[in-house]
Amino acid sequence: MDNRLALFDEGMVRSLNATGRMQTIQCVWVYERPIDMAGVRRFHRNFGYGMAGRRIERSPLPFGRYRWVATPGPASPLEVNETPIPREDLNDWIDFRSQIHVDAEEGPGWHIAVQPLDDGSTAVCVVGTHCLGDGVGAALAVWAAVIDNKIDIGYPAPYSRRTGRAIAADLWDTVRELPQAARAAAKLVRLVREGAENAPAHAGGSTPAPRKKPTGPDEPVLVPWTSVWIDPALWEERAHALGGNTYALLAGFAARLGERLDRRGPDGSVTLMIAKADRGDKDYRANAMSLTNVKVDPTPVTKDLTAVRAVVREALKTNEETPNPLLDVLPLVPLLPRKAVRLLADSIVGANDLPVTCSNIGVMPEALASVDGTPADFTVFRGVDQGLTRHFLELSGGQLVVVSVLVGGKINIGVEAYKPGAENSKALLRELVADTLAEFELTGEIR
Repeated sequence: MDNRLALFDEGMVRSLNATGRMQTIQCVWVYERPIDMAGVRRFHRNFGYGMAGRRIERSPLPFGRYRWVATPGPASPLEVNETPIPREDLNDWIDFRSQIHVDAEEGPGWHIAVQPLDDGSTAVCVVGTHCLGDGVGAALAVWAAVIDNKIDIGYPAPYSRRTGRAIAADLWDTVRELPQAARAAAKLVRLVREGAENAPAHAGGSTPAPRKKPTGPDEPVLVPWTSVWIDPALWEERAHALGGNTYALLAGFAARLGERLDRRGPDGSVTLMIAKADRGDKDYRANAMSLTNVKVDPTPVTKDLTAVRAVVREALKTNEETPNPLLDVLPLVPLLPRKAVRLLADSIVGANDLPVTCSNIGVMPEALASVDGTPADFTVFRGVDQGLTRHFLELSGGQLVVVSVLVGGKINIGVEAYKPGAENSKALLRELVADTLAEFELTGEIR
């Protein structure tokens, strides 16, 4: 089998390596009671298969393609803390777990921990690198572990290629794909020229203002986050009442949050970066998705979602018919220096437009909430970065991520946000989320 990473996945790995960041996915289950530890231990044994039972192995050549190798079974021991912590410290514990190192190359790619709370409840947390799987991939890995489905993709064992053979094979692959890389280079030149020609037309229109250089000492930063649980019937009722659908309501909510966090462009719109799942049967790409940027006017969305629904539908349709042309440049990724890969990644996601990441993972199987074999009372599903610093966040214009998933009979919306130069705290973010929900006549449990 061809165990090379998809070019999009390799570009993501190389881009993150260039910045020192690591994007992760965190799942947390909260049981308002003691848990069945035998069930959790079974889940821990089962989780290290399929997409979670692999890691990335580099080529001996700097320009050779990265490859998947099999590492089935637990990536690290199950961590069980016997000492309860106060219930009010739960979110701090979740933050602490989110920053424990994961690495798709050196390992461990994921880890699992159990933490009892002083009110008799229990939390279980899984953190895994985004380089192993996206949100849907992580959900499928959890589901497979719950139902005892140990998937064997068929990857070779680590270091099973002898160095001499690996060099010869990777050099041949590179030579064989040079025509494809040449076409990608020509495409990149055309895109750069078109961008330069179109730049004057956007002057004073949509060109973003230059960002201020950070001052003062740099320091690690944990981006504030919160989760809200909403009754699906209420969510659907409000979506239809406003002339939209459930995805339009999520997009409108994200756009309104973006406006409150000063992420509007010069034309008054908020750019939403919508991630749409694109995973087929036996599709083991780490990140099987398409990214679409949509400009939304946040002003009318609390009263009328018809425009948002239309623009999102049209953007998704256009993306299927004519994907982002920068994706055609991906064959260059193994040949580019780190800085160039990072710039290419920023261009694909539209980093200059201060995008708001807006992702609807969709309806997940009920088993996803049953990490110990029984349904949890609350399930948190969120993306979180490791290795972020204040200077990085300020230079990049901050961050706003909104992720929605329907699991365990509740819609869980995770929000994380950082605004440069402002006070960034969980308490203020909770107020912001509550006020924005109220504008849509929505209520939920915010934690």
